Amino acid sequence: MARRMASEAFRGEQERDRYAPHVRAINEMVDDLRDLDGRGWMPYVAPWHGGVEARVLSVLRDPGPKTQDTIGSGFLCLENDDPTAELQCRAFSEASIDPYDIAPWNAYPWYINRKPSASQREAGVGPLLRLINLLPRLRVVLLQGGDARDTWLRLRTRHPALVQGRKIEVVMTCHPGRQALWSRDPAIREARAQHRRLAYRHVADALRHGA
Repeated sequence: MARRMASEAFRGEQERDRYAPHVRAINEMVDDLRDLDGRGWMPYVAPWHGGVEARVLSVLRDPGPKTQDTIGSGFLCLENDDPTAELQCRAFSEASIDPYDIAPWNAYPWYINRKPSASQREAGVGPLLRLINLLPRLRVVLLQGGDARDTWLRLRTRHPALVQGRKIEVVMTCHPGRQALWSRDPAIREARAQHRRLAYRHVADALRHGA
């Protein structure tokens, strides 16, 4: 399914369980990071996902409007009521990757709803490192878009032993938003879409081989 956050009952379940054991450490970290250095608000990670049990860390750019408390769910979730979440939900499903295997995150995890600056991507390195250290079963990092790749490269430069020591596989593809596919040339659009499909399959293969 997709866009379950449109259901009041589903949203209520996520809110009720936001400190469930498998997501408590992550969402307590979110509490700690909210308004850090005046950066403002940050969404929780939905308990619909695996939290500290996740084997896939999916990194996008920044939280979208539908992650807000006022007009959305208040959570990062593949079931959010927006096109980007819906595309991801379907892509992971088509690759047979369970939502519980996924921890969603962003290169710049505070809400700005625009492209983060270089300094903001740098600021995202610390939270990303903290999150990774909360995921003992992490097998794959899926970087979706240039901002995710940039923050990851900054993290890898500062902590080179992290990936090697944890044997984390890194998969890169374009952002799941519609604009990331846009080109006047339909062949280019299809090539980008195919690259994204293959990236999700690569993640699924890495999980199977690493199980």
